[in-house]
Amino acid sequence: MPTVFCKICGKDFYTKPNWLKKGHGKYCSRKCQYKAQRKGRFVNCYRCGKTIWRQPRFLKHSKTFFCTKDCMMKWRNLLQRGPDHPNWIDGKYIDYKALLIRMGVEVSCRRCGCKDKRIILVHHLDGDRSNNQFSNLIFLCYNCHYLIHNHKKTLKSLK
Repeated sequence: MPTVFCKICGKDFYTKPNWLKKGHGKYCSRKCQYKAQRKGRFVNCYRCGKTIWRQPRFLKHSKTFFCTKDCMMKWRNLLQRGPDHPNWIDGKYIDYKALLIRMGVEVSCRRCGCKDKRIILVHHLDGDRSNNQFSNLIFLCYNCHYLIHNHKKTLKSLK
């Protein structure tokens, strides 16, 4: 009765002699056989540090790995902001809404107080779209924004 040691866990087990002749009988269980056939390695998520398994085809393409797409996008959004963003054009076209939210401004219409985020826009107080100073930007709803641009009396109520 041939007793051999498992190549993965080191446990001794019985195997049939004809299996050994054919080159089989190396693992004590299917679980150990599966572990032996697995290629790749464990790596840590670049953003959160969570341990994840990656196959060799992914290991050769990148040095940074992420546990989920959500984790990757959160890292990427922090990295590509302002002049570092590939679509940056001299600071003229930015996401004003995101800028105000990052600065801690409450998302509500400054004129009527509407808090429906679906209809809130950003308005430039001096009318110059290239002046993106924090003090020049406010939140307005569609209706109030229309009134500001088309009725000069309404504009005085904001100042």
